[in-house]
Amino acid sequence: MNKSIDQNKAKLIITVTSIVIPLVVALLFSVKLDVELPIFLPPIYATINAVTALVLILAVRSVIKGNRDLHQKLMTFAMILSLLFLVMYVLHHMTSDSVKYEGDFRILYLFILVSHIILSVAVIPLVLTTYLRGYLGEFDRHRKIAKITFPIWLYVAITGVVVYLMIAPYYPV
Repeated sequence: MNKSIDQNKAKLIITVTSIVIPLVVALLFSVKLDVELPIFLPPIYATINAVTALVLILAVRSVIKGNRDLHQKLMTFAMILSLLFLVMYVLHHMTSDSVKYEGDFRILYLFILVSHIILSVAVIPLVLTTYLRGYLGEFDRHRKIAKITFPIWLYVAITGVVVYLMIAPYYPV
């Protein structure tokens, strides 16, 4: 299998994707579908975030132990989970009204939520670049950016669960 690709084309695709995803998500938040989903999505996508965090940790452990093949499979799975989360998250917000946090820890909640949102946007180009470098076998460059990508992606996955747990009592029954 030939893994050579045009680096400039790859950078352009990563840049465009990193801009388009947040813009499309923001636009879709303004779309309200008059549809009642048969399932309540927030606990499902919170679980996906939790599984993503676990998969990320297992992926790092596997590469430390020298199992690159397992590492690659786990990282691919983490990307699929993140995409699945995003689809469910947007679908939920297109079909449901937003819920306001009304607890005693509002400032903490807002800090976690805002940092989660900002870093979830910032991590997109990092994840795509890190994955591409690993795929191409550029392991020194992959390792260098992965040291930045991993903690941010892990933070986003974990804070996604924390945000859900904090807001869950305020969802309508």
